[in-house]
Amino acid sequence: MTNQPLPLLTQAAQLLGLCLFKEEVQACTCPLKNAQGWTSVSESDWPVHMQALATLQDPETLDASFEEFHPEGTRYDSPHAPVALGFFPTNRCTVFKCEKCNQCALRYTEFGGYYVDARARLLDPQLIVKELK
Repeated sequence: MTNQPLPLLTQAAQLLGLCLFKEEVQACTCPLKNAQGWTSVSESDWPVHMQALATLQDPETLDASFEEFHPEGTRYDSPHAPVALGFFPTNRCTVFKCEKCNQCALRYTEFGGYYVDARARLLDPQLIVKELK
């Protein structure tokens, strides 16, 4: 098995196309069901049945922006916060799909002064920003 690099998604339409389900989303018991906003998910809790589909982190960008996009006054950890490509933390994410329930999730690693924290968020296609205001 060859490790191919993940395709880079640069447009909201690509992300929408990837995560709009051709199959119905099924009930799932994995710990991601509670990841409506950005939630810490340890490596030991990360479901083994998640398949990496694409990346939103441009490999040519060495230092991705930490600027967030919240035109409606949401916050980083809000379940209703928009998903805007090019803005933190979406610009540091990998897109995954659950092989059991077909739900898509975003995942990135938060690096602090003395810690590393893997965070995930279920992807709601209705929150993907199609064009910036």
